[in-house]
This record gives sequence, structure tokens and C-alpha cells, in this order.
Amino acid sequence: MLKIAFIVPPHVELLDLAGPAQVFTEAKAHGLDAAIEFYSYHDRINSTSGVGFGEIKNYKEANLNAGEFVFMPGTDHEYLQSTQFRTERDFFTWLAQCADKNINTCSICTGAFFLGEAGLLDGRECTTHWRRTDELKARFPKAKVLADILFVKSENIYTSAGISAGIDLALSILEDLKGPNFVHKVARGLVVYHRRDPTHSQKSIYLDFRNHLNPKIHEVQDYLVNNLEKENSIETLAEMVAMSPRNLSRVFKESTGLTIVEYLTELRRETAKTLLNNPDYTIDYIASQCGFKTARQLQRILK
Repeated sequence: MLKIAFIVPPHVELLDLAGPAQVFTEAKAHGLDAAIEFYSYHDRINSTSGVGFGEIKNYKEANLNAGEFVFMPGTDHEYLQSTQFRTERDFFTWLAQCADKNINTCSICTGAFFLGEAGLLDGRECTTHWRRTDELKARFPKAKVLADILFVKSENIYTSAGISAGIDLALSILEDLKGPNFVHKVARGLVVYHRRDPTHSQKSIYLDFRNHLNPKIHEVQDYLVNNLEKENSIETLAEMVAMSPRNLSRVFKESTGLTIVEYLTELRRETAKTLLNNPDYTIDYIASQCGFKTARQLQRILK
């Protein structure tokens, strides 16, 4: 039976812990033969949101073997900067020993700082939450920190970006273990419709280009997101918001920095990349869902 251990640090970020744990819990319901275990190096644990934890076993009781997994969730930034954090040398040594035993050692969000203190990021590509990439670089100058990526797998050391990216990492690990069809079932059970891979940016076309205040342009953007498969002519969009096609084109570019065609292309590209993760979808089906006339047109855009 595969063991998957989660370390619960002081001031843990709840979703960093619960997201990946729930992925493997759902996978067990679909037949994954695994034991999910929780450990800590402190007796009393509270999360950043104030939720407390009961008694958790000490990490020294974990009996992990090569090929199994240990996850290090992120924690409060103030704790990471504290003297207390830097004095947890015994725990950092244990993490390093796990990696030396070929145990897959994974971090979520600022959990990367634990791996850094353990010396596991030296000379290695890694990532963390976008707010903390510069700090990670500064504290661990030997690490090759990637600023705009969801997760990185470097031999048996895995690091992921912030919060929900831990779900993406866990699904990717599960795909390595059980294959894409199995993961698709798990993702559907979790109601995760947009399963992302390392090629996806921490930025999002669905959220970017929306920091303007023009309600009509927001309306056009919302419509395009939900109607990619349609022709979406400038005339149709302009009529929808009671603007002339010329004025809509001008105001859209001023508001977002992109032309309507550029924005629509980015939406279609991002949606196609997501749908390509589903093994049940053909390239022709994906092209049609994204508003491309042919699969060849889609492939050209992706390249």
C-alpha cells in the first residue's frame, strides 16, 4: 500500500493541506490503494484561518519508503520569517533524509521554504506562490526559482505554486501513478473542470485584462468566455452592448490592452489547452468547442 504523508506545520494554510489531501481521498474512493497519514513537529497547531487541530502524530513516527510521498503545505509568512522557523533544524534534516531515501518530497506554496532550509532546492528548478518567488530567490540563491509556473517536478522533489496549485500537482502525481483516465474520474468527482498542467501560467486569461471599470467591456468579455464556439462577429458583440463596431473595437483595446480578436484567441488557446487534458476528447471536438473551424487551425494556434 502506498503511503502519502502530510506534514501539518504551525499556522498552516488550510487549502494547501486540504486540497491535495482531498485529491488522494477521492482517488481512494476510485480504487487507489493508499494510506493518507498526517504528522507534525509541534504539539498544538492552528491554521492561518484560526481552525485548530487535534492531536497529530510526530513526524518521527512516519515510516516512509522509497517511492512514497511526503507533502509540505505552506504556512504563515510571519512564521517563515521568525527565529522559531529557522531553529527547526531537526525537522529540516528529516526532510533531507526523506529525499535521500528517494521518497518523493513535495511542497505546496510556501512549503518550498521548508525544502530550501533542508537544502533540497540547491541547483534545482522550483517554484512557489507568485508573491514569494523573489523572497525564495533571495533566501536560497542556489535555487533556480521559476516565477510563472504552476508546479515543477525535479527528480523526486516537487514544488508547486500557491494554494489551489497543490490540487493540480496532486492530480499530476496521480496521473503518473494511475493514468489519465483514472485522473479524469477523480477530477470530475472533485468538480475540478479545469485541470491544469505545468505549461499553464499562474496568471489567468479569465481574470487578467479585467482590471478596468467599463461595464460594457466586462459584458463582452463574459459573453466571449461563455460562447467560444460561436462566430462572435464584431457586429454581433457591438449590437449586444449598444455600441458601434468601430467604437467597441476602440474602447475594448483601451480597456484591456488587447484587440477583441487577440483576446478571443487567448481565450480559445487557454480553453483548448485545458480540454486537451481530457483523454476522451478528440482534437476535432476540442476545435469545435473552442470556435475553430478545423483541427488544423487549432494546432496552428497552439504552436
